[in-house]
Parts: sequence; C-alpha cells; structure tokens
Amino acid sequence: MQETEVTFDPGVTIFVGRNATNRTSFLKAVMAGLGSENVAMKGDADEAEVTIDLGEETYTRTFSRRSEGVDRAGEPYLDDPGVADLFAFLLESNEARRAVATSADLRELIMRPVDTEEIQAEIDRLQDRRESLDAELDAIDDRKGELRELETRRETLKAEIESTKADLEETEAALDAADADLETRREEQSELENRLEELREKRAALDDVRYELETEQESLDELRKERRECEDALDELDDDADADATAIDSRLRELRERKGELETQVDELQSVIRFNEELLEDDGPTSPVAAGGDDGAVTDQLVDDAVTCWTCGTAVDPEQIESTVAQLRERSQSTVGEVDRLEREIEELRAEKREIEQRNEERERTESRLAELDGEIERTEAAVDDLRDRREALTDEIEQVEAAVEELEDEAHEEMLDLHKTANELEYELGRLEGDLEGVEADIAEAEAHIGEESDVAAELNDVNEQIEQLRTRIERIERNAVEAFNEHMDSILDRLDYENLDRIWIERVEREVRKGRRTVSERALELHVVRTTESGAAYEDTVAHLSESEREVTGLVFALAGYLVHEVYETVPFMILDSLEAIDSARIAALVDYFAEYSQYVLVALLPEDAAALDDAYDRVTEI
Repeated sequence: MQETEVTFDPGVTIFVGRNATNRTSFLKAVMAGLGSENVAMKGDADEAEVTIDLGEETYTRTFSRRSEGVDRAGEPYLDDPGVADLFAFLLESNEARRAVATSADLRELIMRPVDTEEIQAEIDRLQDRRESLDAELDAIDDRKGELRELETRRETLKAEIESTKADLEETEAALDAADADLETRREEQSELENRLEELREKRAALDDVRYELETEQESLDELRKERRECEDALDELDDDADADATAIDSRLRELRERKGELETQVDELQSVIRFNEELLEDDGPTSPVAAGGDDGAVTDQLVDDAVTCWTCGTAVDPEQIESTVAQLRERSQSTVGEVDRLEREIEELRAEKREIEQRNEERERTESRLAELDGEIERTEAAVDDLRDRREALTDEIEQVEAAVEELEDEAHEEMLDLHKTANELEYELGRLEGDLEGVEADIAEAEAHIGEESDVAAELNDVNEQIEQLRTRIERIERNAVEAFNEHMDSILDRLDYENLDRIWIERVEREVRKGRRTVSERALELHVVRTTESGAAYEDTVAHLSESEREVTGLVFALAGYLVHEVYETVPFMILDSLEAIDSARIAALVDYFAEYSQYVLVALLPEDAAALDDAYDRVTEI
C-alpha cells in the first residue's frame, strides 16, 4: 500500500529535482488529497492513501483498485473540485493553461463554472412573466377607460329609471281613476287582465330569447373566427418537421458514435502517457514529507540514467521516452479538439431538434384546439337553431294572445286597455333597467378591484426587471472581470518578464456571427491579441501562432490565474500547483512564482535544480521525495 502524508505551511514550497524523481507524482498526490479527480494510481499499486494536514484540520483520501475500477473514499479538502481542477491545479495538461496553445474557446473555459444555461432559462422565465405583467397593466389601463364608460352608463340608467318610475306612477294614477266603474265590468275586466298579463309574460320571454339568441350568435362568430386563425396557424407550421427530426437523429447517432470512438482514443493515449510518465519516475513508495520544515524524513532516491522499455525490455534513454510522450500528448490534444468540435456540432443539432419538436407540439396543440372548436361550433349552432325555433313559436303565441285581447276590447274598455298596456310595458321596462343597473354596478365593482391591483402589478414588474438585469449583468460582469483581470495581470507579468519586442498580450470581448442549425445567431467570444514592436519602434499586431513556447506558457498561466481570481477559487481552495515550467527561463520562472505567490496562500511548484536556484532562498525547498 502506498501512503503519502503532507503537512503544509503558508507560502511557496519548491520541489527541486531532475525529471523522473517523483515530483509530478507527489503534486498529483496533493491534488488527490485536495479532492481532484484528475489523478490515477500507479499501475503496480492496489491501494493508496493521501493525508494532508492544514493547521488543526486533517484531510484523508483513500484509493482501492477493484476489477471494475478504482474505489475512492475518505474526506478530501474539496467536495466539488471542478473549478480547482480548471484554475488552481496547473499541471502541464491543465485545460486552462493549454487554452492558448490549443486555440481553445477562452470564453467557454472562463464561463464553465457558471451555469449559463440555468441563468438564461431563468431570464426567459422572467421575461415571460414581464410580458404577462405588461399585458396586465395594459388591461388595467383599458379597465380605467371601461370604468369611465360604466360610470356614465350607470348615471344614464339611474336617470332612465327615475323617468320610468314617474311615468309608471302617472299611468297607475290614471288607472285608479278609471277603475271607479270597474265593479260593473269585473268579469270582463278579469279576463282581459289575465290576457294582458299573459301577453306581458310572453313578450318578456320573447325578449329573453332574442337576447340569448344574440349572445349565442356572437359566440358563434367568435368561435368561427378563432377556427380560421387556428387553420391559418396550422398552415404556417412545417409539415416536414418529422422528416427533419429523423435526419437529425440519424446524424446525432453518427456524431455520438464518432465522439465515443475519439474519447476512447483519448483515454487510451492518456493511459499510455501516464504509464510512460510513471516509468520515468522513481517507482519506490513516497515517504511522509513536511513541506514547511527542514527536519522531515525522506526516502532515498532511486534514479537511474536509463529506463527499461516496457515493450521490449531493453534500456532506453529517458529523453527518447520523453519525446515519445510529447508526441502522444500532441496527438491527445488534437483528438480532444476534434471531440470538442463534435460536441459543438451535437449541441447545434440538439438545438435544431428542440425547435422542430416545439413546432410539432404547437401543431398538435393547434389541431387539438381545432377539434375542440368544431365541437363548440356544432353545439352553438344547435343552440342558435333551438332559440330561433323558440322565437318563432313565441311570436306566433303573442299574435294569438293579441288577437284574443282585441276581441275583448270595445270602445268602453279601450282607454282602460291602453292604460294597462302602458303600465305593463313600463313595469317591464323598469325591471329591465334595474337589472341593467345591477349588472353595470357589478362591472364597476369588478373594474375598481382590478384597477386597485395596479400598484402591486407595477411593483412586481419593477422587481422582475431588476432580477432580469441582475442575471444579465452577472454573466456580463464575470466576462468583463475575467478580461480585465487577464489584461491587468498580463501587463504586470510582461513588465516583470521583459520579453524582447513583445509589447502587450490582451483579450478583447467581441460579437461573432455563427451558424446554429439553419439560423445565424450572434455569440460573444474572447479574442486574444498580441502586439509587438519592430526594431524601429513601430507597433504591429501579431498572431497567437507566432508566440514562442515560453510566451504561450506564460499567457496560459496568466489566463488560469484570471479564472482563479474571478471565480474566487482562493476562497474554497487556497492552493496553486505549478509543474512543467521548463519552457520558461529561470529568471522569468522566479518572477512568475513571486507574482503567483501574491494571490494564493499555498503555492507548490516543481522545478529543475538550475531553475530553483533563481528563486528566493526564503522559499521552502524539498529536494528528495
């Protein structure tokens, strides 16, 4: 069982030694103890354990090899190591560090810890709510106009009711006067009054039927109008969406299969790379090391000038293996780039498929609504036919009653009959007006209640607008802070490193037109610029491809530092781990380490002896592992 126990003091700790002296393996062990998943056990180990002491806290992590893989257990420093793996654990293969060399999407890397899709989904939800609130405020404004009309209608109805009451009182007074001789004609008058009452009731029923018929006809017109709109909407929907979706599914399967093959190749290459790296290192177990002191026990180094080839068993120069590993890394990086390209294409096809599915859902909803409308139209047409029949029947009945009334009339009763007719009509009109007044007053109360909600709706709308702005500015703020941090630290680093004719390296936020399925959309991106000067002092913009290996390494490290600071990684993991800095000269490595030490509590760096000699003697050094 391999065990590693580490105790750290704040500051810079330098791991000094030649290649294949377990320095990288030790740093990976530290990463594993902190929680990183980007680590692997040595091929000859079945169990491993890492313990890290930080002040009064101890963190332990264990690994056990099983037939189905490696089991991980224990309590590491980090619960979620994703951001640390990206911006704090800067080994040679670190994705953020390699971003410049591989021309990776800088914006995607810097924004990866932010769930932009979730933020955009929340923005979309809030925008829908904002539209709903705007529509509600518009409706409230409309209700204000309706309220004024209703109040005017109420006053008109009150005036009409008072006038009708006055006319009815006058008619009833005339009837009282005419009733003086009513006793002599009671039987005749009783029959006439019954007929008149029947006539009034049938006229009232006819008026109700006419009103219901008008209402049903209006409903029928609205239903037919909505049906035409649904048919128009259905005509606009793409009928070939299913075929497009089938083609996209077929293409997605092809891309996923290709991506799976490439990922398998990457895993195999990484396995070969790790095996050869471990071959270059000392195979002996590591001993506990105290990074902060000089009295920690260390194991003897097992370093040889040659390495036994694992394929043929002969002695091979380590530099030959290192060259082969470098070629494998390049092949791995190229394959990873192809995997990223396939992933982007897959995402574009998924977006296009979602659009097609949304159109299919819209077509299904419209077809369902058409079926509902057909049923409602059929029922309404039946109701209209029934009301027309009732109207015709009541009209015939009224004509029959009027004929019977006319037979009962004579000259003596004509005035009385006219008065009764007038009184009946006035009573009916009074009832109708009072009913209309009750309806108008109910509408006024409802409108006033709706208008009373205006302040609450407006307050919610302001709150929604503020939330949308905060969400939008959050993404903008992170991008802007990342760019500012990179540019600021890049300027400071270049001032300290003093590269010849390299004036500036800076990032610019730009908008680019890109294709997503059938659509061209605008997307934000981070564009890296390089500015140099000629011997005559004239400035010109160069390309990233012309950066030297040292310049690319420095740029990648500064980009990782910008992510470390912008996402406040130092709040959750106060570590920065640096390895494979050989492409940078000793003096510049010293300046770079000094700079990084200003922003992290613990800086662990693996260096060759000649590079370590250029650093401050006050830094802790570990020379044997």
